[in-house]
Amino acid sequence: MNKTNDLSFDNTEIAFRHSSNADLKRAYWLFRMININFFVRMGPPVTNFAMKIGLPIKGIIRATIFKHFCGGEAISECDSTIKNLQEGKVGTILDYSAEGGDNEQAFDHTRDEIKLTIERAKGDKAIPITVFKPTGVIRFALLEKLDAKTPLTTGEEAEWKKAQDRVLAICSKAYELDVPVMIDAEETWIQDTIDHLALNMMREFNKEKAIVYNTYQLYRHDKLQSLEDDHAIAIKEGFILGAKLVRGAYMEKERKRATEMGYECLIQPDKQSTDRDYDAAVNFCIDNVGTIALLAGTHNEQSCRYLADLLNEKKIAHDHPNVYFSQLLGMSDNLSFNLADAGYNVVKYVPYGPVKSVLPYLFRRAQENTAIAGQMSRELGLILTEKKRRGI
Repeated sequence: MNKTNDLSFDNTEIAFRHSSNADLKRAYWLFRMININFFVRMGPPVTNFAMKIGLPIKGIIRATIFKHFCGGEAISECDSTIKNLQEGKVGTILDYSAEGGDNEQAFDHTRDEIKLTIERAKGDKAIPITVFKPTGVIRFALLEKLDAKTPLTTGEEAEWKKAQDRVLAICSKAYELDVPVMIDAEETWIQDTIDHLALNMMREFNKEKAIVYNTYQLYRHDKLQSLEDDHAIAIKEGFILGAKLVRGAYMEKERKRATEMGYECLIQPDKQSTDRDYDAAVNFCIDNVGTIALLAGTHNEQSCRYLADLLNEKKIAHDHPNVYFSQLLGMSDNLSFNLADAGYNVVKYVPYGPVKSVLPYLFRRAQENTAIAGQMSRELGLILTEKKRRGI
């Protein structure tokens, strides 16, 4: 395989060009705190208690962890982050990350908010893709019943129709305004219904190009096959498959539930198996780049290097419209900005929403990243290198 010799993930000048000295110092402090597992474990209960009894903790959160990992509380507040990323040739995925709604009114509000992100993205090259989480517009327990193939009551049938209409409204808006939208993956015991819904949306809207993307979690041992099967359906029925590839986000919860309920866990037996399937999925997408639009969502340097080298080997343009790299705001800037500087399509997830509603998202991200061996040490090391380079 031809190597991307001029691509360095250690170039901190490029990685942190968009960060002021104050940003860098805040990031250093934050990652040091996240690196302490006690902080990550105790953060959620302590924060929730403090907010419940009225301590003025919201301002502290907003000025620290929220400021680093989120764009703002509303779409308009994200403008400076969008501009900052764009100056580094990195695009934005506006991600409405408020959680906790579980009624029709909340689901309708989320649908309308997602449509607003699509409207904001229309015609703006700085926001090439949008996203939504299915449980933001569909009740979790309803998805559970559907996945378990438990008969629905008359009321639930009506609820399911409304839920499907919300997803259709979002995807219709995306198609109308020519703005791709990704459907996030969730837990295995509700995912079959989501996959079916996503495939139907692709059938409807992906005839000319990828407007709707589904998400494939490769820490599941069945998802490489799912990707290949869905592509076969897309070829047969004449639509483009939109595929966002991630490793996964619910491993501990998945294994715990499988053990408690006595069924076979769908999670891979080890990290090597996940890495193998992730690379195989990337390879499959690139081999079929004319009929699959790929977004590689990963903080793994080897995965980013593998995809970059693959494009070079197959003489595919770095900025091919069907190939994107993606990372989260506030993390792995050494990947995002160095890839973008080398001419690849790169986007960052920019979460936004009311501070209190986004807290579950923020703490989950912290927990996920302390679980990745060496991730926080790598972030800290890069920040220290740049601080030293700047003499601060």
